[in-house]
Amino acid sequence: MLSEAVHSFVDIGNQILLLYGMRRSSLRADPEHPIGYGRELYFWSFIVALLVFALGAVVSIYHGVLHLRHPEPIQDAFVNYTVLGLAFVFEGTSWWIALKNFRYIKGSLGYYQAFRGSKDPPSFVGLFEDSAALIGIVLATFGTYAATSLNMPMLDGVASILIGLVLAGTAALLARESKSLLIGERASRQMSDSLLSIAEAACSQCKANGVLTVQLAPDQILAALSVEFTDTLTVPEVEAAVVEIERRIQSKHPEVVTLFIKPQTNAVFKEMAQRRFGSKVSLMTPRP
Repeated sequence: MLSEAVHSFVDIGNQILLLYGMRRSSLRADPEHPIGYGRELYFWSFIVALLVFALGAVVSIYHGVLHLRHPEPIQDAFVNYTVLGLAFVFEGTSWWIALKNFRYIKGSLGYYQAFRGSKDPPSFVGLFEDSAALIGIVLATFGTYAATSLNMPMLDGVASILIGLVLAGTAALLARESKSLLIGERASRQMSDSLLSIAEAACSQCKANGVLTVQLAPDQILAALSVEFTDTLTVPEVEAAVVEIERRIQSKHPEVVTLFIKPQTNAVFKEMAQRRFGSKVSLMTPRP
């Protein structure tokens, strides 16, 4: 019960941190942060994962070990069952809402594939935490029942350790994905293809070599386009073409908050990309 109480307090704190991260990530760019504050959401998502591990998993396992060493019988199991039953109803409702939201976001993708490809931590952090909470409630219920029915109070400690292990596994998955987003993940392949096709459609005398994208927040993307212009274009014409490409991209993809367009030949681009990305250079270039 103490493990579940700690878990509940951690969940409350985590939701507050995620709300704070969402608010900070929506701040406008300024001279000190020229590409905005989008990654604050990923930073606070990573902090949430650390808190789940440090305050949830470690405390639960520590308490379970203490209870194994110094077991104490449960005085009134009815109180435990009542609290756990109500908690299951509340957590189950929250879990169902989070699941429906995640189903809508994932579309036709599988759950794990959607989780790995998601750029929106609140969409999966809530679902993972609620899932861990429901598993923890079930473990606490079985631990209480086993400890009282078998007259073995140390089983209550075993349940606490199992709850801690569930939280540790959840924290590891959340930390892995949040860290990947924090250090910088590319936008979806569909987004890259769209940017390349827009660039080529906007200028009949240029060819899009490739694009580098970075996800700054769920609704914020940085993109750097490499475009080859024909030698017959004058400098003012190149500038006009760049402006038109920017206008069309901003019109179709307002989530591209920062866009750089670099005029260079395809050969120079490929040499640079090959040197930097090796065999994965195809992720930046147009599909065959």
